[in-house]
Amino acid sequence: MKVTVTPKVLEWFKKEIVLEPGQGIRFFGKVYGSTQVHEGFSVGMSVDRPERVMFQETIDGVLFFIDKNDDWFFRGYNVVVDYDEELHEPTYIFSEEA
Repeated sequence: MKVTVTPKVLEWFKKEIVLEPGQGIRFFGKVYGSTQVHEGFSVGMSVDRPERVMFQETIDGVLFFIDKNDDWFFRGYNVVVDYDEELHEPTYIFSEEA
């Protein structure tokens, strides 16, 4: 599993979300919606503190992570987090791991 955060969405996160020391952006699977690989589930995000991390990366001072509880949602996939110009919010593009 790999998560790629594009520079454009990184700037959006830095402008829109205030993080306290020790906090980061957590990506998780949530009921409702769909992705390219999940029907009935979509990606949620929250400001949280990492505890049981399965993925984490700090980019330009912003921590992004996925908790082990969300292994069911992300296992076997790579995710690109990008910025949707029309909706003015993050978008998530899934592909199967090679």
